[in-house]
Amino acid sequence: MALEKPRSRYEQVADQLRAAIKSGRYKPGEMLPSQPTLAREYGLAQTSIGRAIAILKNEGLVRVEGGRGATVLEVPTVKRTRRTRYRGSGGSFAEEMRRAGLEPDTPRVRLDEIDPPPEIATYLQLGGERVMVRGRRMLASGHPMQLATAYIPMSVAGSLEIAEPDTGPTGMYKRLAARGHHASRFVENIEVRSASRDESDFFKIADTAPVLEVVRIAYDQEDKPIEAAVNVFPASQWKLSYEWSADA
Repeated sequence: MALEKPRSRYEQVADQLRAAIKSGRYKPGEMLPSQPTLAREYGLAQTSIGRAIAILKNEGLVRVEGGRGATVLEVPTVKRTRRTRYRGSGGSFAEEMRRAGLEPDTPRVRLDEIDPPPEIATYLQLGGERVMVRGRRMLASGHPMQLATAYIPMSVAGSLEIAEPDTGPTGMYKRLAARGHHASRFVENIEVRSASRDESDFFKIADTAPVLEVVRIAYDQEDKPIEAAVNVFPASQWKLSYEWSADA
């Protein structure tokens, strides 16, 4: 296949393989042609083909297994929509997955009382107070899509019993409101960073693959922070869409 200058040739190979994957020429579960085959097809050294495959691996499009080559992954892409008039029960993970034609599953994997990490203590304006932490793994039709960890000051939560029975990802605000803390304002901070080892293992992506970290802080009617929720997404699987009114 013809390659053009001045872009590096391995990047052009990655572009063409990426387009072939997204067009369905190479389907989920299929293996890409071997590196020797691609090297002959493009007239390049296998080292250049290896660099192209590494780009696709870092983007979460393929899984590379020693001795077997590169297998195309099934990577559903969904849109995460937020509006300025945020509704605590709206735009939930389950709704987003169902809009994408996927079946949500949100098992809780952690519920504990801990000393907050320094960054969380800053978000929640805490001075030595402990927090309740809830951790979830978010899947869509069996595919790992999101890691969610929520921190609530113990003075707001009261006890760990507020999380029982499990409310799912969106039911906690009603329970906090019953304790006098009505969520009235939200702030989101978004950061792009490399995946941690635990994140890469869960999402089945390379350690160097980018993830989106979205930290949402909820404030009550007295403008007191009542929750800091840390949501981590594989960057290749999500599109963020924010909508607001010009006179909001």
